[in-house]
Amino acid sequence: MSRRTVLITGASSGIGRALALEYAAREHCLLLVGRDEARLADIAELCRARGATVVAGRIDVRDRQALAGWIVARDGETPIDLAIACAGIVSGTSALRPLDPGEAMRAVLAVDLMGAVNTIEPALEAMRPRRRGHVALVGSLAGLRGFPSSPAYSMAKAAVHAYAEGIRPALRREGIAVSLVAPGFVTTPLNRDLVAPQPLKISAARAAGIIRRGLDRGKPVIAFPFILYAGMRLLTLMPARFGDWLLDRPGVDVPLTHEKEVGGP
Repeated sequence: MSRRTVLITGASSGIGRALALEYAAREHCLLLVGRDEARLADIAELCRARGATVVAGRIDVRDRQALAGWIVARDGETPIDLAIACAGIVSGTSALRPLDPGEAMRAVLAVDLMGAVNTIEPALEAMRPRRRGHVALVGSLAGLRGFPSSPAYSMAKAAVHAYAEGIRPALRREGIAVSLVAPGFVTTPLNRDLVAPQPLKISAARAAGIIRRGLDRGKPVIAFPFILYAGMRLLTLMPARFGDWLLDRPGVDVPLTHEKEVGGP
């Protein structure tokens, strides 16, 4: 196996952490970005124990300048082959909170959408002159159709989907692959306190394995589990009232995020 340099944001938790472990091998250099210093140091050591070279950066993906500067500097040391924008948060509604408050909505957009853009933009600036590379954006099956329990999260992920789909054709002509990752329910701290049905839920390690296999094959869309993906695609073709009824489940409680938009109140 040839040496590869892989950038992963959101690497200190959830799917990002599992992806770091999935790619940790003697042949790989991992560039891991996260906000929690202790968890980031822990995953870095675990990956080094598996033989990987690791450079960790404690950076908030909402900080565009800091993240871009770090990515450009790391690419100058070892050119990035694969960049995975995985950082994300979730917020949602409950019986007593039927809509996302404005500050929560803006925080989700800042991390899940703009954090992905802040990651991919400098990675592409480095890859395009080389006319090679691969970028992956982690969306969600919730990006296929708005969930009443998490409208802001659905909005952010839908935008991530559209961004990945929109840039893919032009970048393909430049020799750069773009993959959209759309997982279903995965066991992560992100949904630990979620009170809702979570059909066909899988572990983060299993999700990381599916994602890696899809990326290794250069798949433009890596959506799983297939039955949920197909169901969500079908739902978008059905009358809106049916989708509203099916997804609007009483008793669902998605915790409100404590994050705020950078620069907000």
